[in-house]
Amino acid sequence: MSTSPRFAHASEAELARILDYYKVEWLYEPHVFPIRWNSEGVVVESFAPDFYLPELELYVELTTLKQSLVRKKNRKLRHLRELYPMVRIKLFYARDFRALLLKYGRLEAAASLIGIDGQPPPRRDPGERERAGSGAVSGSVGPAGP
Repeated sequence: MSTSPRFAHASEAELARILDYYKVEWLYEPHVFPIRWNSEGVVVESFAPDFYLPELELYVELTTLKQSLVRKKNRKLRHLRELYPMVRIKLFYARDFRALLLKYGRLEAAASLIGIDGQPPPRRDPGERERAGSGAVSGSVGPAGP
């Protein structure tokens, strides 16, 4: 496994820890799916699911932020399913993630992992690649279990 990716949100790191604990192989943002093009055929919108679980052939997307972003993500997911019907994807809402944390005794962490509090500070190096274009990263995020 390679080094830990820079997750866009603490909830992603927590899900990676749970997956590691149960020895579920995962890749972080391995694919970007174009979902909208302009009249010249240039991609103007894409969707990069947070995780891919190769053994299950399943993508996982976490949505733990504010409601307006959930609507946007639902729209993108609808387009992805229309354009790529063979792609299996599961969307976890904040309530789903909270239930997962409760199941694994991590409820005290829920407040800091759901919403904007879980986002890392902005990157300082403007030369770093954007999140959706960073490519696939697989790995382990540390020894902590669920």
